[in-house]
Formats: sequence, C-alpha cells, structure tokens
Amino acid sequence: MATFKELINLEKLPSHVAIIMDGNGRWAKKRGLERSKGHEAGAANAHVIAEVAAELGIKYLTLYTFSIENWSRPDKEVKFIMKLLSEQLLEEDIFVKNNIKFNVIGDFSLLDPDIMKSMNHCIQRTATNTGMCMTLALSYSSQWEITEAVRNIAEECKEGKLKVADIDKDCISQHLKTSYMPDPDLLIRTANEYRLSNCLLWQSAYSELYFCEKYWPDFDGEDFYKAIIDYQGRERRFGKTSEQIEI
Repeated sequence: MATFKELINLEKLPSHVAIIMDGNGRWAKKRGLERSKGHEAGAANAHVIAEVAAELGIKYLTLYTFSIENWSRPDKEVKFIMKLLSEQLLEEDIFVKNNIKFNVIGDFSLLDPDIMKSMNHCIQRTATNTGMCMTLALSYSSQWEITEAVRNIAEECKEGKLKVADIDKDCISQHLKTSYMPDPDLLIRTANEYRLSNCLLWQSAYSELYFCEKYWPDFDGEDFYKAIIDYQGRERRFGKTSEQIEI
C-alpha cells in the first residue's frame, strides 16, 4: 500500500504553502501542562515541518508565528515566546543543514533588539542558500501590512514617483512585505479553527484553504502530505469555468 508521500504528484506541488500554526496552548492544557510547554512543542514542530516541506520540494513556506494582536496576551507568555523564538525558531544550523533560506515579515518596531539581532544574523547566514525560502510572519498582521503599503504608495504619489493612475493590484502587491514571493497556493490552519486571523488577507484571495483538527504540535509530516494531496485534488479556476481551464 502506497504511503501518503508516494501518492503526491511531484509535478503539481504548490509553489508556496502558508500555515497558521494554531493550538499550542490547547495542546498543553489537554495534557495538564503549562502553556509554555505547548509553545516549546510548537516551535520544535516548526522545524520538523520545515524539513518535510524542503525535502518534498516546496519552494516557499510561510509560518504565521506571532500576530500583532498576540502582543495583548499576558506579559509572561509573550516574554516566554520571544525567548523561545531566539533560542529555537532562529536556530541557524537547521536552516543551513537543509539549505533553507530564512526570512521574516512583520512590524519589527515592536521586537526586542536581541530578537532583531538573532533574526538578522539568521537571515544573513542563510542568504546564499538555494533551497526553500522559509518566512516567519512575526509581529505580523495583514491589516497592518496593507496599511503600510497604502501609506508608502501615498508617499510615492506625493513625491511624484508614482501616478494615481498606475495604482493597480500589481502595484499594491509590489508594496507588500511578501513581494519577493508568489501568493500562497495552499493555506493550512490547524486546531480545528476556520478563520484566517489576519493572515495574508490580500495574498490568499485565491489560495486553497485546508483545515486540520490536530493541534499544531501534533501536526506531523503525514498530515502535511495529506494537505498536499488534498490540494492536488482541487480544481483551481481563478474565476473561470471548468471548461476554460481544460482548454
């Protein structure tokens, strides 16, 4: 019997997969543990899935790690997550070993200087890697990102660098923090939640959505393969009819 991985058509892989990693706290609560243990398990799993995606041949992987709204959580939890980021998620050797290029998008003005230092070092050390590009959406929200893009476009119009008539969807996309990569083909959310939670709202206009009941720490390679197989069974029409796609 074929494994899930063997059922994947390597000629039809999504170029960009985004994941809303949800359920760390509930995973810990279910086991009678502190929420911090859930975040630790979630951070470790981010590396596992990154390796799985890179090995499969995914070109871009975006992990929604910490939203701007998450800053309103209890101070103790926020400080632990930031410490965890520095110690685990920004572990450079894992990216180097797997030839993964690392990047981050988000409102960096809210981040601690030590986090920024670790983050920039990781970005620089992996800059020449030629494999998958993995992006952390950190201190990020799509509404913030779109607002920043509008402000920058308005400033360019004010300075005469851009004409109002030139503002179209491509112009807006080019002013987003994700302009260096294609929009996600597949967006996965774990923990049995059915919302985007301010994640890549502009970019996911035509993304295929996949929801998984498992909490993020339990979402393993087999679950990732299942999501890819499900994606490959979808008909992506982008507003056209099935007949037009077949032509």
